[in-house]
Amino acid sequence: MAGSPPIRQTARMTVEQKITYCRICEPLCGLVATVEDGRLLSLRPDQDHPLSRGQACPKGIAFTDVQNDPDRVLHPLRRTESGEFEQVSWDDALSDIATRLKQVRSTYGGRSVGMYFGNPSAFSYSTTLWVAGFMKGLGSDHLYSAGSQDINSRFVASQLLYGALTQLPFPDLPRTDFLLVLGANPLVSHGSAINAPRIKDQLKAITTRGGRVVVVDPRRSETARAFEHVSVKPDSDAWLLLSLLHVVFEEGLADEAAIRKQSRGVDLIRTAAAAQSPEDTEAITGVPAATVRQLARDFATAPSASAYGRTGACLGRHATLVSFLIDVLSIVTGNLDRAGGTLFSRGAIPLEDLAERVGLASYDTKRSRLGDFPEVLGSFPAALMADEITTPGKGQMKAMFLVAGNPVLSVPNGEALSAALPELDLLVSLDLYVNDTNRHADYVLPATTFLEREDFPIAIASAAPTPFFQSTEAVVTPYGEARQEWEIVDEIARRAGVALFMLGPLRHVGRPVALAHRLSPVWLTPRALIESLLRLGPYGDRFGLRRGGLSPARLRKTPHGIVLGDHAATGQRQHAVRHRGGRVRLDPPEIAAELARLGDRHVDDAAYPLRLIGLRELRSQNSWMHNSELLMKGKREHRARINPTDAAGSGIADGAPVRIRSEHGVIETTALLTDEVRVGTVAVPHGWGHVGGGWERANKAGGGNVNQLTSSKVADVERLAGMAHLNGVPISLEVV
Repeated sequence: MAGSPPIRQTARMTVEQKITYCRICEPLCGLVATVEDGRLLSLRPDQDHPLSRGQACPKGIAFTDVQNDPDRVLHPLRRTESGEFEQVSWDDALSDIATRLKQVRSTYGGRSVGMYFGNPSAFSYSTTLWVAGFMKGLGSDHLYSAGSQDINSRFVASQLLYGALTQLPFPDLPRTDFLLVLGANPLVSHGSAINAPRIKDQLKAITTRGGRVVVVDPRRSETARAFEHVSVKPDSDAWLLLSLLHVVFEEGLADEAAIRKQSRGVDLIRTAAAAQSPEDTEAITGVPAATVRQLARDFATAPSASAYGRTGACLGRHATLVSFLIDVLSIVTGNLDRAGGTLFSRGAIPLEDLAERVGLASYDTKRSRLGDFPEVLGSFPAALMADEITTPGKGQMKAMFLVAGNPVLSVPNGEALSAALPELDLLVSLDLYVNDTNRHADYVLPATTFLEREDFPIAIASAAPTPFFQSTEAVVTPYGEARQEWEIVDEIARRAGVALFMLGPLRHVGRPVALAHRLSPVWLTPRALIESLLRLGPYGDRFGLRRGGLSPARLRKTPHGIVLGDHAATGQRQHAVRHRGGRVRLDPPEIAAELARLGDRHVDDAAYPLRLIGLRELRSQNSWMHNSELLMKGKREHRARINPTDAAGSGIADGAPVRIRSEHGVIETTALLTDEVRVGTVAVPHGWGHVGGGWERANKAGGGNVNQLTSSKVADVERLAGMAHLNGVPISLEVV
C-alpha cells in the first residue's frame, strides 16, 4: 500500500506493516497490522493517525485473536442429519441454497424469506448495500436487525424532528461548554453514535477549559465517576427531560428567537412540559426537584451546551420520545446548529442522503405482518422474528439468512427464537463462528473479517466533531475459503434468479464505472459505487473538477487518513432538515400521542420490585468477542451489579450465585455488591450466556443471557420504532 512503512525481508519470511483502521465500534481508531507471509501477527495503535494518535481499545488490539482463532469458520459448513456440520465446497453449498431458495419462493413467494443482520454489518459498507438489495429483489418485508435493540429510536426521532431518518445530530465536543449525557457511558463505549476518537481526552478537555460534563444514569458508570453524576431511576428519562424543559420555559430561559427561526410547533412541548414540574416528577425520577431546577438553569445559561443520549435512553418504554426530547432540550435553548451545541451530521460519502432521496431510507412506508409496527430503514422489530416463523398465514417466514448476527443472545426471549428456527425450510448464516443462533442453520458460510476486505467509512462516520476520512485496503488475503458477505449474497442471488434491483436508482450515479466481470452486466460493485459517491460528495474531487478534493488516488497516498476541517460545520439546518422551509418540527402527531400516553402510569408489581438496566463492558462487544484469549484472561465472569441494600433484603452475598426473575424469564449469574447502582436497580451485562456453537472459550465463560428476562410480546415493544424494552424491566432477586 502506498505510504505504508517499509517491508522487511529475510531469507525465510516477508514481514509487512500495513496501515488500516478498526471497525468494531464508532471511533474507527487507526491500527497498524504486522503481517508475515500473509498471516496476521499482531495489531497495534497507529501513532500517525491524525485523530486516534496511537490509541486503541483492548478489543481492537485483541482482534488478532479473532482473525487467527482456531474456532473460526474458514470453509462452507453443511448440517448433516445427525445435527453436526460437515465441510462442503462453495459450489455445492451455493447450488443447494439457491435451489432451496427458489423452491421456497415458488411455494410461498419471496415475501416468505427473511434476513437478520447484526451490529458488525453497520461497519461494512458493502454488506449493508447488498443485504438491502437482496431483500428488495425478493420483495420481502422480513428484514430485521440489531437496530431494534440499539439505535432505531434515535433514527425515528430524527425522522420526526428533521424529516431525515438517517440524520445523527451529535455534540460539538471540542467547543461545548456543557455536555449533558443521558444513558451513555462513552469512556467504555468510546462514543456510540458519534465518531470521536480519544473521546476520554475530549471530555476531559471540556472540564479543563472550565466547562462541565454531567452524566444522568441509574449507575455511577465509569464516565459518571470521572465527571458529575446525577442518579436517576431507570426508564424515567422522559419525565426528567420534560421537567428540565418545564424550568426552561417557566423561568424564561428558552431562546425564543432561535425557536421561531429554526422550528415550528413548540406549543406542544410547552404544554407537555408545563404539566411536569420537577416537584411533580421527583417521585418518578428519583431526582430532587432542586437538582433538576439547577441543572436546567445551568444548561440553558451556559455559553454553549449539548444534550446527548444513547442506549440507556434508547431502550425504555418511551424510547423514541426520549430521543426526541434530548434534541428538543438543545433546540429550545438555542444550541442547535451552532458552535459548541448539537450539530448536524454530514458525511464525505453522501450515501444516506442519496438513500433518503430515492426512497431507500424510509419510515412507516409499510407495516409489519404481526403487531402493525412501522418499518424503520426497511426493517421491523427483531422481537417479532420467532412469532413470524411460527404464526401461519400469508407472509409467514419460511426461510432466513443471518448476516453477522447472533439474535438468540441479542433479542428478547431468545429461547423462543431458538425453538422456532428449526421450523424454517432454509436457514443460512454468513459469519465468523458457529454461534448460539446459527448452530441451527442448514449452512454456515465463512465470511471475511474486516482485515480481509477493503472499506470506506459510512453511517456513524458522518457524526464527527472533527471531519475526517480514511479508507483502507485489505491487509491480509482471506483465510481459508472466506468470502466477503456482499459476494456471497450476490452469488446466491444470481443462482436463485433474484435481481438486486435496489441498485437501479444508484447505478447511473456519476460517470460510468467498471463492472465486475463475474457479475450480471447491469450491476455495479460496491467499491465502484462508493468511490463514485465519494468523488461527488461534499469533499470530493468531482472527477477532477475540484482540485484537492477526495479521490481514490489521493486516499491511497494518505493511508493514515485526511482531516477535512478543524471543526464540524455549522449553519447546516437548511441542508439537513427536510421539513417545509428547513424548520424542525416539534409537534408531530406521533409525539403528541406518546406524550398523552405518559399519563398512563405503569402499575408496579410487588412481585418484581427492582428494575433491570443494561451494562456495557470494556472487554466485551455484544455477543461476539467472548472467544478471545486476550479479552477473557484473568477472572472474567458474568456478574450482576446489585446495591448492598437490595442484596441484604434478599439474603444475597457478594460473589454468590444469584437468581434474577422477571415476568418473562429467569437467569442465574454471580452477584457483585456495589453502591455504583442506586437502590432498586440491578445492572447486568448483555451478550453472555453462550449455550452452543463452535466457540469453545465463549461456551465455557458461563453467565446468563440477560435478554431472557425481557419480553417479545407485541404489547411490550415500543410503538414508534419497534424498540425492545431492555432498560427498566421489573425483576426480583433470589438466593440460589
